[in-house]
Amino acid sequence: MTTVDAAAVIWVVDDDRSVRFVLATALRQAGWKVAVFDSADAVLAALAAGQVPALLFTDVRMPGQSGLALLERLKAEHPQLPVIVMSAYTDVASTAGAFRGGAHEFLSKPFDLDEAVALARRALPTLQEPPLPAAAATPAAVSVDGPPQLIGDTEPMRALFRAIGRLAQAPLSVLIHGETGTGKELVANALHRESPRAHGPFVALNTAAIPAELLESELFGHEAGAFTGANKRHIGRFEQADGGTLFLDEIGDMPASLQTRLLRVLAQGEFFRVGGRELIHVDVRVVAATHQDLEALVEQGRFRADLLHRLDVVRLRMPPLRDRRADIAVLAENFLARAAQRLEMPLKRLSAPALAALSAHDWPGNVRELENVCWRLAALAVADTIDAADVQAALARGGRLAGPALAGSGMDWEAPLAAWARQQLHAGVADVHAQARQRLDTTLLEVALELTGGRRAEAASRLGVGRNTLTRKLGASRHRG
Repeated sequence: MTTVDAAAVIWVVDDDRSVRFVLATALRQAGWKVAVFDSADAVLAALAAGQVPALLFTDVRMPGQSGLALLERLKAEHPQLPVIVMSAYTDVASTAGAFRGGAHEFLSKPFDLDEAVALARRALPTLQEPPLPAAAATPAAVSVDGPPQLIGDTEPMRALFRAIGRLAQAPLSVLIHGETGTGKELVANALHRESPRAHGPFVALNTAAIPAELLESELFGHEAGAFTGANKRHIGRFEQADGGTLFLDEIGDMPASLQTRLLRVLAQGEFFRVGGRELIHVDVRVVAATHQDLEALVEQGRFRADLLHRLDVVRLRMPPLRDRRADIAVLAENFLARAAQRLEMPLKRLSAPALAALSAHDWPGNVRELENVCWRLAALAVADTIDAADVQAALARGGRLAGPALAGSGMDWEAPLAAWARQQLHAGVADVHAQARQRLDTTLLEVALELTGGRRAEAASRLGVGRNTLTRKLGASRHRG
């Protein structure tokens, strides 16, 4: 057990009297002396009088100066003082702002008192270590009408926000692992937006969406005449991202030949354009993402182990929506508001039964599937208040049954198929079988591509067919259509 320094005085700053009381009590019971303050101004006055604590806990949102403003003053005047920032608003901006300002740790409210005491124990022994320099980047402004942001208040998302806040300041490669539709690109964008590279470009590329024969040129660029059709020089994504961040989605689908070239860029920061002789130097932070088990691909010889080690310096795991169902309400509200604004329609709200129906769904397509359903609800629900029947209809239009309630109700797709076939045969249609197969193929392909964001390789894998088969069927379907 760690020995408590009885001489150490801990300051607790919070405008909420109950928080000050319970946290100060827990810290005193652990053996420390504690002083409490209800504002940043009171802390600054005590500092001006010559008092300095060994550790300080501060809330973020308080009357007068905020906790982050206090943190900035403390780090300027007492850089070795460890500060633990507390907030009930655990999002990327708050956590990244705290860590960027030099916070020792971020504590989400409501917090466990044992966790707070443990943080104090870990923070106090580090007082004699040289302080880490605080990053000087300016927080990126986020517009209300700006691009989608990460949303959530469940513990998996709070943990993710804290990790992003820490990693944004570190020049490390990050591998984001998660199912399709969980928001991996939003995490990559947040890592860039809250980092010292925020002034530079953020460039994203889905490696599975580019044909293998074109991916090399897309990544590294090419010179005029490098191959048939290369009429002029093309600047690749690495050069476009120089000074910023390059997000490589579905990295597990990258061909083996390109993995070698990517490894060299990661190791040395240099490459040649296709057909070029000029060595190009770039300063790019690479953030990669995948839904696949890369360790399994390494064992199968389909992914380089050394490349995995380069990409996987730090790994972030995206929680699937079914593991954060408490976030469905706030996500749906956000998507409905965005849809209403974009469609120039009145805002529609969810009834309690509608929200229950959304919460009961399994969400195999995760947040992306929820967003698609909300857009369908915004466009097609008749009343301003969405009910459970609207939700089930929207889920069915998406090609899936509406969760456990419908899955156990005996509904299937064979009955309407039989009714359609009976009607066609009674009408004397000669090519019923061909029509049925065409409509089946088209429906399966469209749903799979919708849920995978247009990624053909993944859509083929989820359907259990080869990519060439999917491409052929898709072309045939479009030709017949």
